[in-house]
Amino acid sequence: MLFPYHIFMIYNSWGENFYIKGKDIKITSAFNVAVWPWFMPLLFVVAGISAAYALQKRSLRAYVRERVTKLLIPLIAGILLLIPAQTYFAERFHNGYTGGYFAQYILFFTKRTDLTGYAGGFTPGQLWFVLYLFIISLAVIPLIVLSRKTKYRPDIGKLPVPAMLGLFIFPVLGALIFDIGGKSLGEYFAYFALGYFLLSSESIQGKLEKWRFVLLGIGLFCMAVIVLRWYDILDAPYPVFDIFSRFYAWSTVLALIGLGRKSLNMKNKFTSYMSGSSFSVYMFHQTWIVASAYYVFMHTSNILFQMALILLFSVSATFASYEICRRFKVTRFMFAIKKGTK
Repeated sequence: MLFPYHIFMIYNSWGENFYIKGKDIKITSAFNVAVWPWFMPLLFVVAGISAAYALQKRSLRAYVRERVTKLLIPLIAGILLLIPAQTYFAERFHNGYTGGYFAQYILFFTKRTDLTGYAGGFTPGQLWFVLYLFIISLAVIPLIVLSRKTKYRPDIGKLPVPAMLGLFIFPVLGALIFDIGGKSLGEYFAYFALGYFLLSSESIQGKLEKWRFVLLGIGLFCMAVIVLRWYDILDAPYPVFDIFSRFYAWSTVLALIGLGRKSLNMKNKFTSYMSGSSFSVYMFHQTWIVASAYYVFMHTSNILFQMALILLFSVSATFASYEICRRFKVTRFMFAIKKGTK
């Protein structure tokens, strides 16, 4: 989903710039509008669940050390090696920059910017997720320590699914904390914590599996409302819609956990490969999308042809980058690629 989402960002029609910007397209923008509320929350929830599993086998010290090697090191490497390529093409596309690639590094680190980097200048790019995840992974430790020391342990497995739906209030309240460019550290902390303390429970996951179609129905209904509002068919005050979009996000996350437990609980060569490559795909994909778009735009103005070529080139280059990097010790370390991943 990263590929269509960020390719469609090139054609977004809600007035936001992008590293390479094409014509505004309402229908592809509707896809992004429908997906955005739950896609990143899902990643933070899954990260929280994964952290709970990891701490069943690791000490907190080992957990922190692992967060440094798996998140902080790739973050630094990505900001130094991957993100400047995106702003280089943005400088050329939007500002007519004619200087060399390495000379652009000066602009990357010195130019005043809104942190998007869409018109050049410093940005964490798509690695904002890695930055937030690193911060949250450490910030949650006091809660983990407190929960381990607390004698009273509620049986969360008895929590009914309707009550679970009401927990969307935590991301709503968290959204008020440290919002940077529409990405709230408090909101994503709430999703991570819900993943860690609630959704890592086998009994809770079992309930979500049983309720998966009901939750999916709720999520699809909410998606329809989101899209109808996008097309100005429905109207709602912003605060109400803001709360509703987080209910949509949370209900969809619950539905996808339940559906995934039922239908994606498998292991084969394909899933092993995709699991091993997923973090690298996240790291590399947007740089190749931006580079592909820059050159594709030079050769064709046909929008469907543009999209198809950008998708083809960026997917191919992303997985080629992963295949190359996983073969060398230094690049495996830089981008947190597991040794022996195939």
